[in-house]
Amino acid sequence: MKDALLEVRDLKKHYPVTGGLFRRTVGTVRAVDGISFDVEKGSTFGLAGESGCGKSTAARAVLRLEEPTSGSIRFNGEDFSAKGPEELRLARTDMQMIFQDPYSSLNPRHTVAKIISEPLRVHNIGTHAEQKERVRHLLDVVGLPTDAAERYPYEFSGGQRQRVGIARALAMRPKLIIADEPVSSLDVSIRAQILNLLRKLQDQFGLTYIFIAHDLALVKNMSPQIGIMYLGHLVETGPSGQVFGSPAHPYTQALIAAVPGAGIWRRDKDRATAKPAAPLTGDVPSPLAPPPGCPFHPRCPRARPDCMEPGRPPREVEVAPGHKVACNHPVE
Repeated sequence: MKDALLEVRDLKKHYPVTGGLFRRTVGTVRAVDGISFDVEKGSTFGLAGESGCGKSTAARAVLRLEEPTSGSIRFNGEDFSAKGPEELRLARTDMQMIFQDPYSSLNPRHTVAKIISEPLRVHNIGTHAEQKERVRHLLDVVGLPTDAAERYPYEFSGGQRQRVGIARALAMRPKLIIADEPVSSLDVSIRAQILNLLRKLQDQFGLTYIFIAHDLALVKNMSPQIGIMYLGHLVETGPSGQVFGSPAHPYTQALIAAVPGAGIWRRDKDRATAKPAAPLTGDVPSPLAPPPGCPFHPRCPRARPDCMEPGRPPREVEVAPGHKVACNHPVE
């Protein structure tokens, strides 16, 4: 992608499983197993899928909070995956994260002022007076009163705490923010406020987002580009209108059909009447022992013998410009 701020190629994050008296490696959890995507400057890339599919692990691997097993990460034209400890520390000022739980992500012993200014202190940016002024400005930006600076996290509601987390993420003036399920723990009435705030901040500061959620409707609402994850793989990527309106992977189709009021139907070329998308059956396989061939084939209503062949991953097909699907038999 010509204007990509972030380019991820074949990213993998595997965890060894040890056992026995000598703690030998007895298996591998393939949490993220070779995903590739680009994020355009000033835009939002949405990452969706069921819980446990590897979305959050992928986000942490992109920031190198978890060291990737393999793959490459290019950020702002530079090889982020090759940076040493000091270079990494400096580069991370441009990449920040908003965490899912606003209760556990804030230190209860620190005031809001100390929480927001902590990145500035760590990187020795500004005098104490300048840091204090920056905190005041950020509180105003996220819609909190100035006197919130001297209060503690327990004195705020969940939505207000998430605003504090957003202010902390903005402290270093980052280029990229990864929002990992930023509204999943909030009341429904508060979610829209936080989402609107994120949109306003993106316009105001030219931010680039990776927006992660298991709620596909939220991802569509926030992201012009979407990636659907299943068992550590990206099974479908493309413009949100195309992915949501004409899902090409059976898994994407089933996810969208489960969204209340989505109105997504499976097209049937042999019959004039449309039929609802088939519901998923079975449980998500373990990433410790993924199925051979296509990882989705045990639950797929379209699975055929070639989907089950060991060592033969599903082929990637471009069903429309920019709309790709990893499936041997995509929905037509």
